[in-house]
Amino acid sequence: MTQGPATPSQWFPPTRSFTSGRWSLLVRDGELAEIAVDGQVLLRGVRAIVRVADWVTVPWSVTSVDMTDASVTVRLEATEPQITGTLRAEIDGDRLTATVELEPAEELWTNRAGLVVLHPPVLAGTPLVVRHPDGGRSPAEFPEAPAPHQPARDIAGLTWDQGGLRVELGLEGDVFEMEDQRNWTDASFKTYNRPLSLPFPYRIGACERIRHGLVVSASGATAQLPSGAAVAPGRGVSSQGTGGHGPHVIDLVAADPLPQIGLGAATAPDPAPEIGMDRGVPLLVELDLRTATWQAALERAVASGHPLDVRLVLEPADPADSADPANREKVRSAVAGLVGQRVLRVGAYAGGSPRHVSDAATIAVLREALDAAGLDLPVVGGARSHFTELNRGQHLLPADLDGLAVAMSPLFHDLGTPQLVESVAMQRILARRMVALAEEKARGAGVHIGPVTLRPPFNAVAERDYASPTRPDLAEGYGPALADATDPRQQAPELAAWTIASAAALAVPGVTSISYFEQWGPRGVVDSDGAPYPVAGALEALRGLVAPGDPAVTHGNRSADAAPSGAVQLLSGDSPDGLLWAVGSADGPQTTLLLANLHPVSREVRVNTPAGTVTECVEAASWVSRTMV
Repeated sequence: MTQGPATPSQWFPPTRSFTSGRWSLLVRDGELAEIAVDGQVLLRGVRAIVRVADWVTVPWSVTSVDMTDASVTVRLEATEPQITGTLRAEIDGDRLTATVELEPAEELWTNRAGLVVLHPPVLAGTPLVVRHPDGGRSPAEFPEAPAPHQPARDIAGLTWDQGGLRVELGLEGDVFEMEDQRNWTDASFKTYNRPLSLPFPYRIGACERIRHGLVVSASGATAQLPSGAAVAPGRGVSSQGTGGHGPHVIDLVAADPLPQIGLGAATAPDPAPEIGMDRGVPLLVELDLRTATWQAALERAVASGHPLDVRLVLEPADPADSADPANREKVRSAVAGLVGQRVLRVGAYAGGSPRHVSDAATIAVLREALDAAGLDLPVVGGARSHFTELNRGQHLLPADLDGLAVAMSPLFHDLGTPQLVESVAMQRILARRMVALAEEKARGAGVHIGPVTLRPPFNAVAERDYASPTRPDLAEGYGPALADATDPRQQAPELAAWTIASAAALAVPGVTSISYFEQWGPRGVVDSDGAPYPVAGALEALRGLVAPGDPAVTHGNRSADAAPSGAVQLLSGDSPDGLLWAVGSADGPQTTLLLANLHPVSREVRVNTPAGTVTECVEAASWVSRTMV
């Protein structure tokens, strides 16, 4: 048994390593992570989870971590509500046993409480045998494409083959089922307790103990995998990856014109600062017509002087009233405010859980308002929350969309930096799936991704998904400013590298625009006084890949999407490990490259392009720019 020291960092969480025989794992943020046999990760993580009203996750404090030669015990504590817990793993030869015990001090009403198992995304496409509580067995698989619904239900155990090993996972204490968390850009498939078909919330009595357990065994090959072993491109890898001998290789090929790089409109309280920003940067502004601030939000966005990508949020249409007069009046008023403005495109979503998608009734109301105002603008639709809702609601989309849109926010299930870092490879999977859906649902029209934010701008699974300000102006801000949507890593230098990596992952052929964060404020690229955060430099570099030019139009011009940038072409390619990324542009004899390293250590990377090869050593959680002439 060996123990590694804690490795504290402002960006990377403190981590302790544990090894016993063939087994190894990490203790990180109160979870048992990267559980591996002979260096091969079998389980992405094992966690103790408590979800309360609106599926809010109760945060844990780690009170102690104890290790012996063959066991790890993590003691947990929550204060609101007051819960104590233990997460323990024991090694016995080829078997690892893990248990979760939770005990609330008072009566607890919960949507979910107990054991969660995360499976690595490299298993996508792997056949699976599901053992049921009655002893029966049925075939399934870890789905290749992100699955909209549970790929396995009624689970008491799972069996699969991985890297020459036969892996057996047994579960006890409840009935489990699985969901594909790649829909939210999580790098995992999740097996969780208590089927969603059962009523929730449910009651747990004061001092009533919850106990769940698992046993995982691996039989077969015993050869140790080399550190940093290769994975299939785009399937993701551990954020703790430190191994492998460089240089790692990225092959970039010429593809479509580069996507527009834009920003989300600021939602922070007035006053807006003076910002010396290129007025050609598009702003994505969401106007929630259910609130009193939407008119002020539109006025501020228009006053910024930037071209606008406008998204309207409507009350869900009343099935008994197809005319929906309340929505029609508000939408007509909002669309009238776009006349004469610099508008790229406009979209609309039905607000309210569980949809948040652009159904046929919502888009029909928008198109009617555009016709009444004499505006001929591209109409986009999709999901304003996560790819999840779009994946589950494909059948709701109308057939006449001019583009497919989706938002992304990696920190939905988990606030840890590993979650954030590992999401990048999943973003590429979802971008490609979006392009395929656009072929099916929007006649091959472009894909618009954004806003890409760290935390969700609203709780898509809450009974009420928006906050109501007390006044119609922006003295309090609006939308995300009134929610728990601000993350301290917005100011971190490492976020710049993450943003370059994210853009490299999302910039696949067929993606027309990508919008990040907000223009200013605590969720922006500059603060409320106009001082830039480090991520501002990354966005400027990404914008610099595109030839200068204003992509915006005034109303009535159908060609609202960016015109091709002459000879400028996107250079795109897969990451070799999910943590090293490159993106570039070729403009005649000049090639510009942006390289990002999300590893916690420096990495040497060789980038092959049509113009030649560049080899660089990129520092940990950093990025570099290189020009070839």
